Amino acid sequence: MSPARKIAASLFAAVSLSVLLTTPAHAVTDAELAFHWAPVHYQDTDSSDYDADYLSTVDFDGEWNTLDNWEAQDDSSARLTGAAYYSVVETSTHWFLVYSFYHPRDWEDFADPFEQFTHENDMEGLLATVRKDGSTFGKLEAVITVAHSDFYSYVPAGSTFTSGRESIDGTLRLQGTRPTTRQEAKGHGLYAWNGAEFPGGDGVVYVPSATGEVPSGGNDRSVGYRLVDTFAAGGLWAQRNSAATFAGWGTFLGDNGKNNAANSAWGWDDGNDGADLQRGLLATDPAYLVSAYFANRGTFSLTYLRNSYR
Repeated sequence: MSPARKIAASLFAAVSLSVLLTTPAHAVTDAELAFHWAPVHYQDTDSSDYDADYLSTVDFDGEWNTLDNWEAQDDSSARLTGAAYYSVVETSTHWFLVYSFYHPRDWEDFADPFEQFTHENDMEGLLATVRKDGSTFGKLEAVITVAHSDFYSYVPAGSTFTSGRESIDGTLRLQGTRPTTRQEAKGHGLYAWNGAEFPGGDGVVYVPSATGEVPSGGNDRSVGYRLVDTFAAGGLWAQRNSAATFAGWGTFLGDNGKNNAANSAWGWDDGNDGADLQRGLLATDPAYLVSAYFANRGTFSLTYLRNSYR
């Protein structure tokens, strides 16, 4: 074989190996991918109003008018079936999965006469970064959670990711392959689960399931939650310009407590992570956000193969 052919053969073998290592055994669907990496979710509850901390969908009351969700929560607890929204965007090296957890209200168990702490609608969640390593579901490398106006960074054991512009806040615990998350009662800030018992001893443990379930009470340790595609026809993203659902881009319409104070994933923002990391980027340009938050990422593409937020 001539030297030129040897070089060509070597290049072909290298490219073939690269394709083999980054192509899954079969073409996984977004729904399958989202279910595989969906977290085991530890939801704290407050004994003064357990069901105000149950997960649900934005249209849990059968319609997309978000001005009546605070009121509907009081008389619709049977419809607060466990659910979380998901979305998937993709580069040549990674999948980026956003999970959004919705509650009808952000609340307090004391009077809030100045409407400083409470508001209608509440959505907080997380971004999971999954490397395409040739396996069906890839390898989880990092998670960023949303707690009010701050983002928190976590990596599972074995991840190469290190602190970048933002410091890593802790090690992500897994149950099997699944990440674990914890969410506060009332205000619903979301973090990685720290392995501790619920404050006060009561809470709901939500696990991914084909169907959602209503907790039996405020201390139910195994409740199914279903996954809802953010981009589904007629779904959450389809309502993005609806005046009945949103007061502005990514901001839910709400009139109990502080007006219009809750955001969807494309409205989430960390208040102090840099001017270039603009509001909504966690969903709309997660590759860039992750590239800023973490270092030692290895091969990492910023170019999307598909991104329905754009």
